[in-house]
Amino acid sequence: MARILIVDDKSLMRNTLKAILNKTDHVVVGEAENGMEAIQLFKELKPDMVTMDITMPKMSGLEAIKVIRRDFPEAKVIMCSAMGQQKIIMEAIEAGAKDFIVKPFDDCRVMEALNRALK
Repeated sequence: MARILIVDDKSLMRNTLKAILNKTDHVVVGEAENGMEAIQLFKELKPDMVTMDITMPKMSGLEAIKVIRRDFPEAKVIMCSAMGQQKIIMEAIEAGAKDFIVKPFDDCRVMEALNRALK
C-alpha cells in the first residue's frame, strides 16, 4: 500500500486518478492544483508516490519535480500529461520522474506505472 499525492490543475483528472487508485490498496493522501501546492503538500505529507501533471498554472510539474527531488532525492514521481511528446518525456525523466503516463488515463497503464515506480 502506498500513500499517493495527486497533482493536476483539473479536478476531473484528479478525480479520475482517485477513482482508479480507490480500486487498489493505495491511499490518496492529498491533492494539489499546481506545482507550488505540490511542493508544500509533499513537505507536509511525505507521500510514497506523486502523480504530477506537467502543464499547470503558477508552477509547472517539471519545475516542481526539480524542487521536490532536490530537497527529497528519494521522492518517487510519475509525470502525467496530455502531451505525449518525446522531448517532454525526456525532460521529465531527466528531472527524476520514475515513469510517464499520458492522458486520458488507462487504468492498466496507471497501475503498471505505479507498481514499477514503487519497486
